[in-house]
Amino acid sequence: MQQHLTRWLPAIAKTAVARTTAVAQNRRAALTVAGVAALGGLAFAPTAVAAPVTSGPHAGAKAAIDLATGKKTAAEAAKSGLTTGSDKVPTKADRPAREKLMPHGVEGAQSRIPLDDAQLDNAKAIVRAAKETGVGERGAVIGVATSLQESKLYNLGHLGAYNDHDSEGLFQQRPSSGWGTSEQITDPEYASKAFFGALKNVGGWRDLPLTSAAQTVQVSAYPYAYAQWEEQAADIVQQLW
Repeated sequence: MQQHLTRWLPAIAKTAVARTTAVAQNRRAALTVAGVAALGGLAFAPTAVAAPVTSGPHAGAKAAIDLATGKKTAAEAAKSGLTTGSDKVPTKADRPAREKLMPHGVEGAQSRIPLDDAQLDNAKAIVRAAKETGVGERGAVIGVATSLQESKLYNLGHLGAYNDHDSEGLFQQRPSSGWGTSEQITDPEYASKAFFGALKNVGGWRDLPLTSAAQTVQVSAYPYAYAQWEEQAADIVQQLW
């Protein structure tokens, strides 16, 4: 799985993944690296400085970088179309209760990032897959939190030298580990359903803390990193469900 994804976040840019069939036309474009360099810990170090890139990151990523590095205030970032997930989605009267979303509360300090339209669309794909696979609201929170950690909710294509092996997509799944082909795991619907299929095979996953459930599926080098996104993931799922 991707280790420190935040180190190259300023270099991500939208590129279209070639699609020729009608089904493929509905898939989300995968993101790939447009330049190089590290933003050490966007979610962990507000004073991090983004290194130069050879071509510009897409607008949402750049706004997130500016906010994290203090170049923009929260109010200015809001004008750029960024959102934390709760102010860009219509409020529903039948939103799931917080105790269903976070039955164990949160583990430790929480991180939060602004979301652009691409990230929000990917979150919607994860929530849809949670409904279709039957993992419910709690499963959706685990899925969104996992993707926040692994890819910051971006559908990442191959990152070249910045890849952790052959990890791609929302969950940084690896073709070499049996998750599917590169084309499949950069399809948000496929990737989300593959994640939830694996989650359902984790015994008692509904009763596990989020980080334990996610780590059992992901086998990450940073097993406790998922927990920091639980609160934002719950906010997103509550609005989208």
